[in-house]
Amino acid sequence: MGAEQMVEEIYLAGGCLWGVQAFTETLPGVILTEAGRANGTSQRLDGPYDGYAECVRTQFDPSVVSFEQLMDYLFEIIDPYSVNRQGPDVGQKYRTGVYSTNPAHLEVARSFIAARADAHRIAVEVLPLLNYVRSAEEHQHRLARCPEDACHLPTDMLTKYRTDVDVVGRA
Repeated sequence: MGAEQMVEEIYLAGGCLWGVQAFTETLPGVILTEAGRANGTSQRLDGPYDGYAECVRTQFDPSVVSFEQLMDYLFEIIDPYSVNRQGPDVGQKYRTGVYSTNPAHLEVARSFIAARADAHRIAVEVLPLLNYVRSAEEHQHRLARCPEDACHLPTDMLTKYRTDVDVVGRA
């Protein structure tokens, strides 16, 4: 009988969730991605965002990719100094953040940021995940269906770490 795969989960906010999901699902060790909203004040999907940040629920195998490596990847695609804005997308829902129910993840994220020379300028939230709502189906893997909708991410970032022709097993 083979060894069971370890799975950990983190919620990454980096502006428009379409690009973040398209990028994240190509990373080594990422098992599943799902577009959603984190840390808002309601359970509604229609209407206003009610304080939510667009995010990508990310399940990963820590024997393949460490949480610190995921932080490195996130910092490749965001402007960590920008408040409530990534590229052309402006508003509280486009803030950057790392959310988790695992206190060890939050400590690693805080240490990752603190180790940077410019830590005092970084505007990335690192908070416990209070709640999460999955985005509507039309937002799941949006760029695979509508590549012209690319957000703040350059097209080459969406394929930078892709090792297969068809990414499978993503929510």
